[in-house]
Amino acid sequence: MAASLTRLLERSLRTTHAPQSSVRLFSNGSQKQQQQQPEVEDEEEFRVLNLRPVKQQFQRRRDIRRDDVTPPRTTRMAVDQDWTAAWPGPRSFHPASVPLPLRQGFTERGAAAPSKFANAELMKIPNFLHLTPPAIRQQCEAIKKFCTPWPKGLETEAKWKPHFPVEVITTDYCQSLPTVRNPEARRVTVSLKLSDLKFDNHARDKFLRLVGERYNKETDVLTFVTDRCPLRKQNYDYALYLLTACYHESFVTEPWEATKSEADMELYLFERNQAKRSAEAILNWNAAEGAPKKAASASYAQCVEQLINEGENEYNLAKYKEEVMKMLNVAAQ
Repeated sequence: MAASLTRLLERSLRTTHAPQSSVRLFSNGSQKQQQQQPEVEDEEEFRVLNLRPVKQQFQRRRDIRRDDVTPPRTTRMAVDQDWTAAWPGPRSFHPASVPLPLRQGFTERGAAAPSKFANAELMKIPNFLHLTPPAIRQQCEAIKKFCTPWPKGLETEAKWKPHFPVEVITTDYCQSLPTVRNPEARRVTVSLKLSDLKFDNHARDKFLRLVGERYNKETDVLTFVTDRCPLRKQNYDYALYLLTACYHESFVTEPWEATKSEADMELYLFERNQAKRSAEAILNWNAAEGAPKKAASASYAQCVEQLINEGENEYNLAKYKEEVMKMLNVAAQ
């Protein structure tokens, strides 16, 4: 009974919003029950659960200090400065380093082209600002100490050409690509005159068959063009290998080469043809038995070869007529 009265009194105190207090009620029961009853504390309001910290600290913004924009370098350049020090090597266009009012780009009609500042078109193309005449002169002076003087007696092409018969031609390309290597730059052309090589009749005939269309009969120039290797140095070595291999192979005589007929010969040779036997038969006609046989003269053999190999013309026909009359001892009329 005492416990129920106590709970009723506590409930009435909460409803009337009485100030916080602790009430102890004593009954006629034992003191032991009263001591075991816990104290009840009443709160004025509900507690708030804050998942974020309640204390909000407002920090002051840091002022970012920005340095002043430096004026273009062109405004501080001297008129007589060393340009090789400002632009020593190849690089992309930089507007603040070039004291020239360059303009490039498409614009509408009547408007000026974009200036050099913030101009992507000027950075796309390669420039040669590092190859000015003073820079080239300075570089030539720097490498002059590594050069040797030009040999005396080789001042003209006619004098040095016999000493340097092989001509090598390569091509360099300048392009605006991520790589400076152009696929066409690997091509190498090696040319020389066939008269600069020493052959005998057999070697010359075989060499011309090996090189095929690489030899120009009109100019007497032999040309090797190589581009199958990825690098220029490899193509150069391959061209020299072809020239060396063909030259040494032309002096090798295979067993089957002895069976070549007149139709297989590239040039007409007097010694291997019926013309020699016919001329000897005419010269030795009605000769006594046991008498030494006569042979055609070397000049006659040469004019016959020249007439057949070069074709009929006024000079060759006149020369052939003269040699025939001389061989037959016929006086010219």
